Parts: sequence; C-alpha cells; structure tokens
Amino acid sequence: MLRTTLAVVTALTLSTSLVQAQSAWTGGDELPTSALACDGTAATPVAKAYDGGVPTNPPDRKGKEITVVDVPKLIGIGYFDATSKGIADAAKEMGNMKATTDGPTEANIDDQITVIDNYITQGVDGILFAANDPVAISPVLKKALGAGINVVGYDANSEPDARQWFVNQAEFNGIAKAMIDSLAAEAGEDAPFAIVTSTFTTPNQARWIAEMAAYAAACHPNLKWLETVEAQEDNILSFNQANTLINKYGDELKGILGMTSVATPASADAVTQAGKCGQIAVVGLATPNAMKPYVDAGCVKSVVLWNPVDLGYAAAYVLRAAADGTLQPGATSVEAGKLGPLQVINGSEILLGAPFIFTKDNIGDFDF
Repeated sequence: MLRTTLAVVTALTLSTSLVQAQSAWTGGDELPTSALACDGTAATPVAKAYDGGVPTNPPDRKGKEITVVDVPKLIGIGYFDATSKGIADAAKEMGNMKATTDGPTEANIDDQITVIDNYITQGVDGILFAANDPVAISPVLKKALGAGINVVGYDANSEPDARQWFVNQAEFNGIAKAMIDSLAAEAGEDAPFAIVTSTFTTPNQARWIAEMAAYAAACHPNLKWLETVEAQEDNILSFNQANTLINKYGDELKGILGMTSVATPASADAVTQAGKCGQIAVVGLATPNAMKPYVDAGCVKSVVLWNPVDLGYAAAYVLRAAADGTLQPGATSVEAGKLGPLQVINGSEILLGAPFIFTKDNIGDFDF
C-alpha cells in the first residue's frame, strides 16, 4: 500500500545519496521492482497466467456495432485529448464502434466513479478508463463486468480482476530507465533532484517512481533524491510546487523530474522564470506541443513519452477484440489496426512499446 500519511510526508529529509533516500518515502509504491540492466540489455519476459476479469454473461457482440464510453482521469488537458483522438480514429476506422469521451474536469476519483456508474446504468457495451486510483475505481469496474460490459484500461491501471485488459503505454521499468538515464546525462551522476508528481495514489506514477528508485540505486547510485511533491494534475499548483523546490533548495537543486504532462511543462516554466535554465535540468513525461517552447529555447533537452494518440487507438482495438471474442485469456498478441500485432505481457496487459525520447532534433516532427 502507498504511504500517504502526514507522518511519513513530514518525515522527509534531505538525503546524501539515493541509497539513503530509498529508506525514506519517495512517492513510489511498495510493490516488487524489476530494474532493467544498466547497459540496456533486454529483459527476458516472464510467462504469467491471465489475471484479468471476465464479464458476466455478455451478449454476442462479435462484429456488431457497440457503444463505448472513454473515461480518462480528467478531460480538458492535451494528453487525454490525444488519447481520445486515438480512440475516435480507431472507432471511425473500424466502422462498428460508437465511442464518446466523458469524465471529470479534475483528477478526482469520486467524480470518475460517478461518471462510470452513470454509464453502467445507461447500458453501454464497453468502458475504456484511465484510473485516478487503482483500488478505489475497482468496485465500479467490477460492477460493469457483472453487468456484462467489456472493460479495458489504458494509461493508469485498476486492480487486474476489475478489467479484462490493460493497455500499458510502456513498461514501468522502461520509463524509469529513460527518465533516470536522461537525468544523469544532463545533470550529472551526483545530481540532487526532486520530483513533481500528480497524486501520491496515482498508480502509474507511483510505479514509475518505485522503478526509478530501483534502477537509480543499481545504475546511478550517487544521484541524490531530495523530495517528491504532489501537484494534482493542476498547472498552477505544479508551477508553484516547482518554484517552491527551486527556492527551498537553491543552488543544490540540479534536476526536476516531472511525472505528468502538466507537471513537466509547468516545471520548465518555473525554471525558465527563475533564470535557472542550464542550471536545473528538467526531464519528464509530457506532450511535444507543450514542451516545444522550452526545448527550442534550450531549457529542456529531453522529453520522455509515448504517442498518446496511439495509446487510445490501441485501447479501442483491444476493447473491440475483447468484445468480438478474438482476444482470449492466454493470447500472446493482439492485432491493433495500423499498429500491427501488440505483445501481451504480465498476464493481462497489452504493451504499446518502448518509451520515446523527444529532443530538439525531432520534437518538431510531432503535433499533439
């Protein structure tokens, strides 16, 4: 379980090495980690039995038009606008899926649960979701499965048995390696750094952070982990948190890692306004369009992400395959339209692919 008590948060102290920092709370979860090799050697996949859920007495949907609702963490930000576009593109391409996006305007799990529950009552055929909280969202998703609805997650998972499949944008340890390697290359092997994340219970970010701690301890042990702060997927709060870190640590701070598509550009803006470009490296997960001004100005060198349009597109194809019955437990791959076959991993996850590094040389080639 995630440590979110005030006592743990206030117990954070400056650490003199990452090894020491690992004994304190970092924002990661306490699940087992599997750090990748420092030299980039590919990990050997481990076979795992299907651990997803099963809809109860679903009707025959094979080849028939289905109605699907996409419920992201929140609506109105570029990242989930992009995943929604991918879902809409796939639905249009398939021709037998009607997909709409609906969700909370803030990353609030209670509001997200209410939206999903309303669509269960309306009787949709499928639900796509990106969870704000993996545990809290699971009962309403199990309710959907119990009503015979096909349920597929993307971006941020639920408990495995609360959905059939989860489309993983990149494996957690792959994201961790890309983030930490970029930080060490830009800020130095002994750089003190801090993290701006969304919430302490957001599942994908907690996993990334836990894997980052494991990978850094093995491959960049002299990095100094100062602090992890919460910013709620809010642009103003993200900027303020980054600015607070800059003022709190002064010249000691050499890097900020942004864990969300909101936190990373806001952190870059805070570094820019503080006149710290070139002194504080900003590395993070974000969409290219939000980061182009900072990359073009030379204030940010590396942006780590995947194509969220492809992520939504893949999720729609996975749901269609689940509804048609062509994707069954035990499968090793699934066809995803123009993306081709995608690998099944970890029992009930579909892997989109390795993370991508956007730099000044290539960021102009992308528009999302």
